[in-house]
Amino acid sequence: MTTSARSRGGRDTLMAWTFLAPSLAGVVFFLVLPILVVIWLSLNRWDLLQPMRFVGLDNWINVYSEPTFGRSMLISVIFVLLVIPLQTALGLFMATLLSRGLPASGLFRVIYVVPWICAPLALGVVWKWIFSPYGGAANALLGTQVEWLTSPTLALPLVAAVSIWSQVGYVTLFFMAGLAGIPPTLLEAAALDGAGAWQTFWRIKLPLLGPTMFFVLVTGVIASFQAFDQIYALTPNGGPQGSTDVIATRIYLEAFGGAFNLGPASVMALSLFALLVVITVLQQRFFSQRVTYDLS
Repeated sequence: MTTSARSRGGRDTLMAWTFLAPSLAGVVFFLVLPILVVIWLSLNRWDLLQPMRFVGLDNWINVYSEPTFGRSMLISVIFVLLVIPLQTALGLFMATLLSRGLPASGLFRVIYVVPWICAPLALGVVWKWIFSPYGGAANALLGTQVEWLTSPTLALPLVAAVSIWSQVGYVTLFFMAGLAGIPPTLLEAAALDGAGAWQTFWRIKLPLLGPTMFFVLVTGVIASFQAFDQIYALTPNGGPQGSTDVIATRIYLEAFGGAFNLGPASVMALSLFALLVVITVLQQRFFSQRVTYDLS
């Protein structure tokens, strides 16, 4: 290799790193550094007032030996299982209907997206008023008094339903984009072969929606495990008898709910992060052999 070629290659490399520097700086300062700080906090005892004291693995042992953390994680898993299947199915169903170009489809697209672009905390306050046991709109319409948000049995399903309502428009948008990307020639060929609407959907559209399905499920699971503001607005401090004490709420209450135990809260946050990484990797492996990106 000549000297000029080496010099040109060095300039190209320097130019590439120059363009990457802003993004790399953002990743380091807003992702890597906060994770390192949380790891350090998990090894210390600190309440934001007293000096930080190194305690090693004591925070980890205490968190995993108490039933509160395991219960919150279990409630989060139940919440995700309530939200993700129904949210995904509804989003796919509505995207299929809206993609047909029926009358007023444009209006319904806007209506479905509005809850997603609104502030979750504000929506939580509105829904809390709707389901208030005293003077709430739901009980007024039913003509009875139901303890929607104060019942340990109803609180978590109701919170999950509100979450689905607010996120289904987001899912619908992505499925509509996926359906729009399917080549019309494939659908025409299926029609010529005598395939019905259900066969076309099940054997052509759904397999080709693999990349969209993968994206929707990964982002949906992560968002559901991290759900906090809407749940906290509807059922503060873990809800009735702790029935809505999801892991994000538990982390908040542990860190800023009065005790200011940043060490145990950091342990819980890292545990949630590790769980989400494992779930995402499993989803990626599941879809890796089932996703088709080339639709030409």
